[in-house]
Amino acid sequence: MKIPPILQIGKVLISSDILTAEFCCDLDVCHGACCIEGDAGAPVTLDEIGEIEASLDAVWPLLSASAQSVIDRQGVAYTDRDGDLVTSIVDDKNCVFTTPGENCCYCAFESAFRQGRCQFCKPISCALYPIREKTFSDGSVGLNYHRWDICQCGRDKGRQLHLPLYQFLKEPLIRRFGKEWYELLCDVAILLTAKN
Repeated sequence: MKIPPILQIGKVLISSDILTAEFCCDLDVCHGACCIEGDAGAPVTLDEIGEIEASLDAVWPLLSASAQSVIDRQGVAYTDRDGDLVTSIVDDKNCVFTTPGENCCYCAFESAFRQGRCQFCKPISCALYPIREKTFSDGSVGLNYHRWDICQCGRDKGRQLHLPLYQFLKEPLIRRFGKEWYELLCDVAILLTAKN
């Protein structure tokens, strides 16, 4: 059976490669490059901006002086050239909430969240990457698998582990769409792979 390129799971349209591609972040190789590369910040919602602002004190000491300066000047987010709300960036590429670790970059919010210092973990767009979400004018949601060259190590590791992308991103997919939706997604994936 040929897998259609677009599937509908509940009220969400997804590209079928989310179910068939294999992926697993390999921070030992990429060192968190997705947080410091690109030409815009991470997509955020108005609600997330509110949560970021409310939790800013918890991460402020983890931020670089340059990041603090950008936030003081323009705030935690801005509207990019595509009209999307995104986190502020330093030097036209680094997310202001990137904090250096040993041989790797980390999200200051995720670090603070894991230490129990704030309730906000990180924007859902970051948690879901390399899945990208788009909301259409009718309110429906689409999910696409975004292939970026800096994530080649994640594709390699996913193939080594035989780990489908949707399984690697189980927790953020449940966080965004709920456990019932994720279980339906798994059922569809099992049906599709069983017929191929």
